[in-house]
Amino acid sequence: MGAPVIYELRKPKELIPNKQYPCLFVMHGIGSNEQNMLPLVQGLEDHFYIFSIRGHLQQAQGFAYFSIQAFGKPHRDVFDEGIAKLSSFIDFVCEQYPIDVSQLYLLGFSQGAIVSMTLGLMRGNSIKGIIALNGYIPQFVKEEYDKQSLERLALFISHGQFDQVLPYEWGKENAELFRNLHASVTFNTYAEGHTVSKQSVIDFQTWLLNDLNR
Repeated sequence: MGAPVIYELRKPKELIPNKQYPCLFVMHGIGSNEQNMLPLVQGLEDHFYIFSIRGHLQQAQGFAYFSIQAFGKPHRDVFDEGIAKLSSFIDFVCEQYPIDVSQLYLLGFSQGAIVSMTLGLMRGNSIKGIIALNGYIPQFVKEEYDKQSLERLALFISHGQFDQVLPYEWGKENAELFRNLHASVTFNTYAEGHTVSKQSVIDFQTWLLNDLNR
């Protein structure tokens, strides 16, 4: 069976036979593609198999994981389809590559953060860590999605204080929701808009490498 999505793979240059590696799934923002986020994870390929995933929907000059009917409100059926494809891809990767299934991480910006946090809620402790940059959790996900145990899950959630696309308050709500579900949450804010600062990259890479030893 082929992969359910298009992706770009980065991995250690010298692979050790029979070794299973931590895995990082990377998801971009709306109108972007699988190449866009790779500079943010440069150097991490020494430690991870990195799969940068293209959204399955054409969007302007790029791609998206779901479409939007109103501000902060994805089309439910399209969103569900995107989440199903991403979840299937995680299973595909774990079957096809030498992956340590106890060391699965998700990283996303904007739409990528939205789907990363949603996958974390639905897959629970099968995910070890999530880095969610400037995203939100749709209301129907909060109210209607089945949520799994999250005691093992750790998150690095960040949001720009001056985000002109997705309000800063939504970032705070993300952190509160996961804390209430007993996940371990690091919440960082930056004097930025809807973007990823250099300091944020340093901070989430440091957090990620430290979490590997947890």
